[in-house]
Amino acid sequence: MASHELGISHGFSGFSVPDIDAARGFYAETLGLAVTDAGMGLLSLELPGGAMVTVYPKPDHQPAVFTIVNLVVDDIDVAVDGLTAKGVEFIHYDGFGQDEKGIARSGGDNPGPSIAWFTDPAGNILSVLHTD
Repeated sequence: MASHELGISHGFSGFSVPDIDAARGFYAETLGLAVTDAGMGLLSLELPGGAMVTVYPKPDHQPAVFTIVNLVVDDIDVAVDGLTAKGVEFIHYDGFGQDEKGIARSGGDNPGPSIAWFTDPAGNILSVLHTD
């Protein structure tokens, strides 16, 4: 059944955090995303391109063990260096051939995009990536 058959007008994603104020600061100040209060203690993130993500408080939050948001960047080195300067630490995974910055560069054993992973204050995993 297609979405128009169901009357779906649009969609959005969401994830939890234990501290809405910490999330607001990280997503607005560190990442520079548009963050608005959505009422009832919720935040709304507008990702570049227009996608909306709801961030909701959950006192017993468990961080996602997968990437919840991928941010496509023009230059992965500029993005990683800029985030590192803001105190973001990049995750180094075994088997991904990441360089000293934490970037798994495309090419060779990595057929995908150049990508680097990091976490928000709640421990949720995000990435910056560049498609070559």
